[in-house]
Amino acid sequence: MASTKEYLEYVLDLLSGLNDITYRYMMSEYVIYYRGKVFGGVYDDRFLVKPTKTVLEMMTDAEFEIPYDGGKAMVLVDTEDRDFIKEMVEKMWDEIPTPKKKGKQ
Repeated sequence: MASTKEYLEYVLDLLSGLNDITYRYMMSEYVIYYRGKVFGGVYDDRFLVKPTKTVLEMMTDAEFEIPYDGGKAMVLVDTEDRDFIKEMVEKMWDEIPTPKKKGKQ
């Protein structure tokens, strides 16, 4: 099942307290970036984030979900608490690797 634009807009609204949120449409789903790093996405109308140390500490009863066939397990965000989400994304940012620069090898 592909994610809907409406659900993406709902998630972006939850993230509205953060600056520099972007997304990319890929294979009927949406990958979400914070300050240039992928931290999660919308998959089958589920808001999932990477299972970083911060996420697991803040969401002690985290539910793991597979975003797509062959994908690594991610954590389902099941709260509408914007302050909680903002704090979590800001704290997990340092734990996410910086994307490699594309260029001549």
